[in-house]
Amino acid sequence: MSDPTPHSFEGRATDQLPLALAELHRSLPVGATATLDLPASLSPGRRDDLIVGAGFGVASPIDATVLVERLHTLPDTVGPDLRVVFCGLNPSRHAADAGVGFVSPSNRFWPAALAAGLVSVDRDPFHALRQHGVGMTDLVKRATTKASEVTVDEFRDGLGRLERLVGWLQPGALCLVGLAGWRQAVDRRASAGWQSPGVGGVPVYVMPSTSGLNASSQLPDFVEHLRALSAGPDRR
Repeated sequence: MSDPTPHSFEGRATDQLPLALAELHRSLPVGATATLDLPASLSPGRRDDLIVGAGFGVASPIDATVLVERLHTLPDTVGPDLRVVFCGLNPSRHAADAGVGFVSPSNRFWPAALAAGLVSVDRDPFHALRQHGVGMTDLVKRATTKASEVTVDEFRDGLGRLERLVGWLQPGALCLVGLAGWRQAVDRRASAGWQSPGVGGVPVYVMPSTSGLNASSQLPDFVEHLRALSAGPDRR
């Protein structure tokens, strides 16, 4: 399936492009192609990162106008003036189907975020972004049944994109949900809490996985982590 109408993003502020592309991703079925007219002022690296972050794959050689394919993944919901960006390890296939990260009923992320006062609407990343300055991304974009299917090289490559993303948008903090990816990509001995150094000049908090498979942490534990995140690194 293809979308024959070119989608022009000329004239858009660069930091508004991730949300515009996320909305396009949400409107298309998996496998659909679309033509993007992106600002010619974008550097090749920023352009590539925006396409990957929005959940698209390149279906033709990259230029200011590029044909992309909508992938089975989640788009970044990020923009300017963010309080925090939450970063999952990678989307589950269920989350990619639903278009919402941490969507499983057994996942404690959204209940904890509601209880901690970070969001006010359950399982709605677009509302979280627009109303609360809460952004979302993933360390690796490839959707899998289990996070253990992601390779160390994928985590390390994803860290490079994540560093460029937060270095560009400069949110108040970055929170990685799940120790496994951080340990594989950055520090094998890391424990939950504020990390040193940060990423892209942004303070980093790492919390345990909120998956229902993580029986060692319960909802009150996640709420406490999110409250520590909200208090900031100077309140450790």
